[in-house]
Amino acid sequence: MSSFAKTPKPPYFAVIFCSKRTDGDNGYSKMSDKMVELASSQQGFLGVESARDHEMGITVSYWESLDAIKTWKEHAAHKVAQERGKKDWYESFALRVCKVEKDNFFEM
Repeated sequence: MSSFAKTPKPPYFAVIFCSKRTDGDNGYSKMSDKMVELASSQQGFLGVESARDHEMGITVSYWESLDAIKTWKEHAAHKVAQERGKKDWYESFALRVCKVEKDNFFEM
């Protein structure tokens, strides 16, 4: 992602996914692109920001509600990606869900 997600005035929700990958791509990049495209079409999706270096990746997706997050978590294609992640792509990962109550943006 090359820019910040354009989120509405708070409150809204953030899902923070941090991961340490296994070696090799093993189809990860293609699935990752597909999941962002699919999530973007889901009701309640507000945006996504992502960064990765050689040790850790962090993806933050923004949602209107906890119900929208739950619906995405249970989406059939997303469930397939989750299982592949546990089996093939991640050494470890952490998932956090937060309520955004305030945000500020600055341009220099």
